[in-house]
Amino acid sequence: MNYDVIFIGSGHANNHGARLLAAAGKKVAMIEADKFGGVCTNYGCDAKILLDGPFEYLDGLNNYQDLGLKADVKIDWAAMMAHKRKTLAGFQEVFPSMFKSLGIDIINGRGRLVDNHTVAVGDQHYTADYIIIGTGARNAKLNIPGKEFTQGSAEFLDLDALPEHMIVIGAGIIGMEFASMALLAGKQVTFFEYANRPLLAYPEKYVQKIVTKFEAQGAVFYFGQAISQVEKVDSGLRVTIAEGLSATGDFVLDATGRIPNIENLGLENLGIEASPRGIKVDDHMRTAIPNIYASGDVVDKTIPKLTPTAEFESNYIGRDILNPNGPSISYPVIPNLVFTLPRIGQVGVTIDEAKAHPDQYKLVEIPWGEQHDWVNNHELDAELALIFDREDYLVGAAAISSQAGTWLDWLTPIIEKKMTAKDLGNMIMSFPTQTYMLWSTLTSLLRAH
Repeated sequence: MNYDVIFIGSGHANNHGARLLAAAGKKVAMIEADKFGGVCTNYGCDAKILLDGPFEYLDGLNNYQDLGLKADVKIDWAAMMAHKRKTLAGFQEVFPSMFKSLGIDIINGRGRLVDNHTVAVGDQHYTADYIIIGTGARNAKLNIPGKEFTQGSAEFLDLDALPEHMIVIGAGIIGMEFASMALLAGKQVTFFEYANRPLLAYPEKYVQKIVTKFEAQGAVFYFGQAISQVEKVDSGLRVTIAEGLSATGDFVLDATGRIPNIENLGLENLGIEASPRGIKVDDHMRTAIPNIYASGDVVDKTIPKLTPTAEFESNYIGRDILNPNGPSISYPVIPNLVFTLPRIGQVGVTIDEAKAHPDQYKLVEIPWGEQHDWVNNHELDAELALIFDREDYLVGAAAISSQAGTWLDWLTPIIEKKMTAKDLGNMIMSFPTQTYMLWSTLTSLLRAH
């Protein structure tokens, strides 16, 4: 074999495992058809958070307007975009040199499976004991007349200027996050959503707060609507629904979901099963061919398709190759966050699950912003829900707040490790902070010891 392990793709679903195996002395190659680091690094999470930061500060400043803060802050999208492009371009210098320094060979091109141990890149064939597919996912596109006029998340995150009127098809995570930025910059946003509300997987009460805020900023929502066509007209791009209602803007974002990159990989030639949701794997992340694994967003799974999930799977695969008789993959509780302004997030047992099973769970809902205004950045609408099982262990949480990500990351190990009030009592927190208030609140609610 040319290699011990070949990775198809260089994103989070692959590069963590590649580094682990290279450090263990394995001969590793990584095949990449696009930019190193995958979608998250170049077209998704990193790009989004670089652009989101100034909006988060502006949103925080607005919370203090009733206390006399009258800041006239303007968003300079062009300057932010220049910073984003410069920062991400630097990653393309860092990643290849980092991989090479670890002894990982880089093969530029598109990988395709030839047999159980062979990957073709153009006319070249490379062999390995193990092959890992981590080719990620891409934006879905509605199959409607005029779909060529719609754009995806990668295009939005590389715009030279924010559109004056953005039409968003789909009020899911991507659509709602991007609208938060556009609306705060004073732009117009119109939503067309097939479901009866946005963000179906998240607490309805929290989501409604975001909708109300968006509407106050000028957004228009149309729910229960299917798009019939998109067409170019003199005034821009017109989106029409089946009933004839239409809206015209200068940018149409198709945010109707993501689909796995499973085409042209040679899966069918090897009998590797895949569905529209992705490649099917067993509890060791192995495909129907035991020496071929799949990782990240390209996998058919119910576990959330998130960057940290892909990283977790990548590290697991690395360890599984080093120890083939090791345990099956076991996921910890996974916090997930929507980067709207404010954020919405949840971890573990959800509010809906707790309400549906009151015999199993105790739900404690806290109007956090009202109770803790003195330490909560005057974010009066912030809320926190804590969910306990019948033994008073914390098993879930949900929040709406600019600090929701920090809260959930702090609460996740308490859930995962089944910590008690005694465990927390053996700690000292910084004061006065929001995490101190979480600590103080939980010590009175958790199982004693």
